[in-house]
Amino acid sequence: MRPRSPRWFLPLLAVWIAAPILMLGLRAVARGWPFPGIVPVGGVDAGAWLGFADVRLLSALVMSMGLALITGAASCGLGFGIAGAMVDTSRRSRTLAMALALFSVVAPPIALAVGLQVAMVALRLNGTVTGVWLAHLVPATGYLTLFAAGVFGAFDFSLHDEARTLGATRWQVFTRVTLPLLGPRLAEGVLLGGLVSWGQVALTALVGGGVVRTLPVELLAFVRAGDDQLGAAAALVLTLPPGLALGLLHAATRRSGAAL
Repeated sequence: MRPRSPRWFLPLLAVWIAAPILMLGLRAVARGWPFPGIVPVGGVDAGAWLGFADVRLLSALVMSMGLALITGAASCGLGFGIAGAMVDTSRRSRTLAMALALFSVVAPPIALAVGLQVAMVALRLNGTVTGVWLAHLVPATGYLTLFAAGVFGAFDFSLHDEARTLGATRWQVFTRVTLPLLGPRLAEGVLLGGLVSWGQVALTALVGGGVVRTLPVELLAFVRAGDDQLGAAAALVLTLPPGLALGLLHAATRRSGAAL
C-alpha cells in the first residue's frame, strides 16, 4: 500500500511557495512598507510598473530575452550532441562527461563566474554580449547534457536499426526517425536552457563587467539603491517565464497522459 502524505502537506507547500510571490506583488503596488511593519502602508501605487517604460529597463528586458533564446537553442544542441555521443563511448568516458556536466551545474555560481571572467578577459570578450552568452552556455549546457542523457537512456535505438535495415541512410534516420521522436524533448531542452540563462546574475555581472545589462542585473541595482518597489516589480517579471514554462509543461503532460 502506497503511503499517503498528510492532508495538510499540500496546502502548506502551496503557501510556502506562493508566499514570496505574494509578498513581491504587494511590495510592487504598495506606496510604502516601512521596516519592521508586517503590512504595507499608504495605499496602492502602481508607479513602479511605469518604470518599465524607461529605455534602460526595456533594453535590459530585451537583452535578457535575447540571451535566453540563443542560449536555450545553443545549449540544447550542445547538450543533446554530447549526450548522443556518449551513447557509443566507453563507460569511463561517459562517467567523465557526466561528472563535468554535473560540476557545471553544482559549482558555486560566484566561483564559476570568477573562472569564466578570467577566461573571457584572456579571450578579450569581457564586457561583451558574446562573452556573457558563452558564459551562460557553460551551466546551461551542463543542465542540458544531464537532461539529454536521461532522454537517451529511455530512447529505443532499435528503431534506428530497423530503419537502416530497410535501406535508410544515416541522414534519413536522423531526420525522419530521431528528430521526430525527440521533437518534444528538444523543445523542452530549449526552454530549460533559456530559463538557466534568464536567471543568471553572477555570471552576467562579472563577465559583463557592468556593460551588459540584463533584467537580473538591473534588479540587483534597484535593490542596492533602496528602490524596493521597482525591484519587486522587476522580480515579478523575472518569475513570469518560469511560470509560463511550468504551465506549458503541465499542458504537454496532460496531452501525453503523463502525470505532473
